[in-house]
Amino acid sequence: MVARLVKSGDLEITWPDGTTGRYGDGTGENVHATISDPGLLRRLMQNPELALGEGYMEGGLTIEGDDLTGFLRLIARNVRENGSGRFSAAAAAARTGLRRFAQSNPINIARLNVEAHYDLPAELYELFLDDALQYTCAYFREDDMDIGAAQQAKMEHIGRKLMIEPGMRVLDIGSGWGGLSIKLAKEFGAQVTGVTLSDVQLNYAKKKAEEAGVADRVNFRLMDYRDLNETFDRVVVVGMLEHVGQPQYHIFFDQLGKVLAPDGIALVHTIGRTTPPGQTSPFIHKYIFPGGYIPALSEVMSEVEKTPLMPADIEVWRDHYARTMRAWQDKFEANLDRVREMFDERFVRMWRYYLIASEMSFTELGLVIFQLQMAHKPTIVPITREYLYNEA
Repeated sequence: MVARLVKSGDLEITWPDGTTGRYGDGTGENVHATISDPGLLRRLMQNPELALGEGYMEGGLTIEGDDLTGFLRLIARNVRENGSGRFSAAAAAARTGLRRFAQSNPINIARLNVEAHYDLPAELYELFLDDALQYTCAYFREDDMDIGAAQQAKMEHIGRKLMIEPGMRVLDIGSGWGGLSIKLAKEFGAQVTGVTLSDVQLNYAKKKAEEAGVADRVNFRLMDYRDLNETFDRVVVVGMLEHVGQPQYHIFFDQLGKVLAPDGIALVHTIGRTTPPGQTSPFIHKYIFPGGYIPALSEVMSEVEKTPLMPADIEVWRDHYARTMRAWQDKFEANLDRVREMFDERFVRMWRYYLIASEMSFTELGLVIFQLQMAHKPTIVPITREYLYNEA
């Protein structure tokens, strides 16, 4: 199986019986992995993507120098060039066929999925994110920006696309720890309503709004977007569509059209795939984002077409998320001692695998960011992007 998959690069594997195999064409830096757990071999045959992550997380798979980035880059490039092999392809096809059930996301399940990831202690996220706890792709408008400046640039870019005027009512669906809502209230003069399903995020966001002096302009609520029955001048959705689930897209965009005022502007910022529709990594689904799914643009726009909303602009961000992931990895690795105190070594390896595998998805496997700007009326948004760069 490995020989069929790895045709380029230089991979050595020491197997549980002590023998070593070498795979690829010998180009590039050598990567040496050791599989010490015999039971991992069967699991790799049955579900390679899941078993690979679990093997690293549990310690049955180790890599010389702990070069997980080099190992996953080699694997990802070969998957891109040669396919994933018939074993992995069969498992992926099964997951695609079953995603109607795996991504079903009624309100009670949505709450549980959110709690599984976002109700981890806020301190964990403070250890690897920026000060505003922006857990989505940063915007490196200048090459020398650090992660904090790039996240501020992202929020500024979004604010300009929304064309917010002081006093406008803005809805932030999936408001997280509150950083974007606070920014839009403080610097753009908006009256912001943020909705989340995480108690931890809700309490954190309220505290931050108080500290920023905008508690009177930001109202955070613990509620599902499907329960909203008000209208807003602007609607922003950043990093939340990935949690909706493909079977619910028609509900999501229908609701977006209902809560957006006739003269309003909506912006959806989401990870997207540049390949045809697929399925969620089984490791990510099981351990990181249960119920999550990254859409192809075709899946999104086919649902937007069924609503009164029309696209005003579709922007594609390339490389920005890979840079964001590397910045998060650097901060995470710098704070390993504290993470181990909070959790354990297994969690450290799980989180490291998640961050590095995610980076490889952007650098090697065709993931990007889509920013979809939508409106009910074609005349609401200027016909060029010049308004975004007017520093006045």
